[in-house]
Amino acid sequence: MSSDILEGRDAAARAVADIPDGATVLIGGFGPAGQPLELIDALSRHGARDLTVVNNNAGNGDYGLAALLKTGHVRKMICSFPRQSDSWVFDDLYRSGRLELEVVPQGNLAERMRAAGAGIGGFFTPTSVGTPLAEGKEERTIDGKDYVLEYPLHGDYALVKAHRSDRMGNLVYRKTARNFGPVMATAASTTIAQVNDVVATGELDPEVIVTPSIYVDKVVLTS
Repeated sequence: MSSDILEGRDAAARAVADIPDGATVLIGGFGPAGQPLELIDALSRHGARDLTVVNNNAGNGDYGLAALLKTGHVRKMICSFPRQSDSWVFDDLYRSGRLELEVVPQGNLAERMRAAGAGIGGFFTPTSVGTPLAEGKEERTIDGKDYVLEYPLHGDYALVKAHRSDRMGNLVYRKTARNFGPVMATAASTTIAQVNDVVATGELDPEVIVTPSIYVDKVVLTS
């Protein structure tokens, strides 16, 4: 299965053009590392509203994810670390009641998306037991230890950043920029990846391919 390879100045805009109002969008990145800035900026300009966005945090400064939040087009944020010293965009939106928030511990966040991609119906975890994050969730004691049931987290779209792709859409990541991209790609119905380089099919060492092309629908060449 081959992915669509999009190039040119408007490639990112064309890639996100089909994202509708109300979509759940998984966005890769751990802070700035691995954040698909060109795709996020294109989504901000696209104007889809009432979005649910899933990311490790809730934006930094005034760029990237924070800039998307500032448009007012995001209804709900699902993340692990919503507030940092430079998260003033999120802080203002949340305190004024213009943005919903669901906090998910980082390991649970990754595992919920991995479960979605693997077709797993749910999993029990000790993380969040005895905290407000476990309220209303099924709990079970297994071998004397308490666990909370967590459900898969699916996305309509995933926007991820990879280092390199071949013409089929197989992806290779660079160091810590890998973070959430691989699990998001498997958890979404449509995955769009921005890359720095596209090489001929067969040039990538199969042993270093992290995300196979079967999970990738569109590749945007950004440099």
